[in-house]
Amino acid sequence: MPSLTDVAGVRVGHATDLTGITGCTVVLCPEGAVAACEVRGAAPGTRETSLLEPGSLVQEVHAIALIGGSAFGLSAADGVMRWLEERGIGFDAGVARVPIVPAAVLFDLTIGDARARPDATMAYAACDRATADPVEEGCVGAGTGATVGKIRGRAHAMKGGLGSWAVTLAEGPTVAALAAVNALGDVVDADGTILAGAREPDGRWTNASAALRSSPPDVLFGTNTTLAVVATDAVLTREQAARLTVQGHAGLSRAIVPSHTMFDGDTVFVVATGRYAWSPKPADLVRLGEAAAVATAEAVRRAVKCARSLGNVPAACDLPPDGRRT
Repeated sequence: MPSLTDVAGVRVGHATDLTGITGCTVVLCPEGAVAACEVRGAAPGTRETSLLEPGSLVQEVHAIALIGGSAFGLSAADGVMRWLEERGIGFDAGVARVPIVPAAVLFDLTIGDARARPDATMAYAACDRATADPVEEGCVGAGTGATVGKIRGRAHAMKGGLGSWAVTLAEGPTVAALAAVNALGDVVDADGTILAGAREPDGRWTNASAALRSSPPDVLFGTNTTLAVVATDAVLTREQAARLTVQGHAGLSRAIVPSHTMFDGDTVFVVATGRYAWSPKPADLVRLGEAAAVATAEAVRRAVKCARSLGNVPAACDLPPDGRRT
């Protein structure tokens, strides 16, 4: 199955708490990767994202951490830093090697135990489990407590999760995406068919886009966020990686309706491992960007397709096989 780990130089590990219904996912780039980040949701929770802006001193990261637990989960990134430091991996600051570990969190406190939050020990364990094998998908890692379709409140929501996909350009590099999908909006297929979203008591889709045009949403501020990591083996500059984050967000918009709202903290990271040597022309970057959008959109869709019911929240796999429009 195409996966983020199709990109050479990337490993992925999860830590999952099925009792508290939360978890974290770590994308390891131990040899370093040029990175960028763009936040387009209005309610983010992030760490070390400012150093990813063009013009910053540090050009490479050693890991990206995606974490549940809302802002409480940000401290879990300490475990990733400890794991890397113990292996001598980090930015050479003279007196120490400092691992560069940007992180972002999503809100999953309403589905399981609100006191269960990923911590440094859990993130350290995710690093230990990191592998280049195909990424495990569904209710794992940062996607464990994710939900989607909350336009009418949690009672009408469905299960989100974590998904991954990869695209290899003809005579070109590979670009892949991993997404932890915890969105206010519906997740839709390429033809607009709703795959998972808010449902009425009689089972019909609410249709978030139409509902927003008729009344305000019934949702708590900041309780939604989709987090994505786009990875490529292409050689990219920081500025080129930053352009690729834009296409990652385009992929979110293709698969989540609506996306980037006042109630979401949608964040896309890009890591470029540089294993595929090329001197891209602008047209090559357009091709790479479209592949990034396709991979991100498909990762979002796979997150809900691979999810299962947890915490009394139904998953797409529970719906009838007749197009899910009962």
